[in-house]
Amino acid sequence: MQALTVSEKMKTAQDFLPINGTDHIEFYVGNAKQAAHYYKTAFGFQSLAYAGPETGVRDRASYVLQQGKIRLVLTSPLHSNSAISDHIRLHGDGVKILALWVDDAYKAYEETVKRGAKPYLEPQTLTDSYGEVRKSGIYTYGETVHLFIERKDYNGLFMPGYREWKSNYNPTDTGLLYVDHCVGNVGWNRMNPTMKWYEDVMGFVNILSFDDKQINTEYSALMSKVMSNGNGYVKFPINEPAEGKKKSQIEEYLEFYEGEGVQHIAVATNDIVNTVKQLKTRGVEFLDAPPNAYYEDLPNRVGKIDEDMAPLQELGILVDCDEEGYLLQLFTKPVEDRPTLFFEIIQRKGAQSFGAGNFKALFESIEREQEKRGNL
Repeated sequence: MQALTVSEKMKTAQDFLPINGTDHIEFYVGNAKQAAHYYKTAFGFQSLAYAGPETGVRDRASYVLQQGKIRLVLTSPLHSNSAISDHIRLHGDGVKILALWVDDAYKAYEETVKRGAKPYLEPQTLTDSYGEVRKSGIYTYGETVHLFIERKDYNGLFMPGYREWKSNYNPTDTGLLYVDHCVGNVGWNRMNPTMKWYEDVMGFVNILSFDDKQINTEYSALMSKVMSNGNGYVKFPINEPAEGKKKSQIEEYLEFYEGEGVQHIAVATNDIVNTVKQLKTRGVEFLDAPPNAYYEDLPNRVGKIDEDMAPLQELGILVDCDEEGYLLQLFTKPVEDRPTLFFEIIQRKGAQSFGAGNFKALFESIEREQEKRGNL
């Protein structure tokens, strides 16, 4: 019997929890004002909304940035004795909340808690003159949280409690469109339980699996399973370390993040060459390009592509294919001083997979960075 494509596998999800996409991603950071300036300058995000003492919020300051359908919330504590401060002290700057846009936040909470989710935020309704936002939340791996956001009766910029954030400094965007997927790193022997949690609690389906025989280099290895909801709007690959001669990138992450958490955020573009050129000009650092042999072999491995090879090679952009098409991708270096969170820029030309053919080239490049840090 012919194996199902990734798109066909998505349709087998239980999908009792309709999700329309990623609503926003919230980072806990040491200095949200400065982090917001970085994401505006380097990645081309635009000022959207703000919450803090001026809006009646006494314990934190939050800056909301937007580009395309991507919303980032950057939050800093205003005092040391807070859960936000504790999170930053342990993990450094990182992702706390992966918020999902749903039709019914109250029902999403009820259904997931009934299936075994640990509650984070009981359902609540926030109101202002623009309408209401209903929200609730549960814990996933580590201290990471899924918020369920229902905003069908809201016409404001972001949500109640925030005001418009106007700025005289508004760099142009870089062509980023939406969140393609978010990858989580979990500890030893934790990938399968986390996968089962997404199946049982969220109704997701495992659309792809990679073991340490597929994802390995001379020195290290890891395993990964990709979880997706039914429409494919939300995908969460889950990585765990595997035995190797030296320390894998997952082990390095777990050591420096001091726990499980979001490893990288993949953001989509329709023109990866232009987007990457702009990002590089603005100071975003990417992993080193693979050797020339990678590009010499590319036509045999991937087949005909629309893009010119020269700019891809010059920028170090990776290409892979599956039975539904091909994709182009490139990974930044970590965007924090701790070697934890990074970003992926991805352009899909039909492919629904995650670049399995690039794993070796990618992880060898990551290992070169690990070696510079003395962490290989």
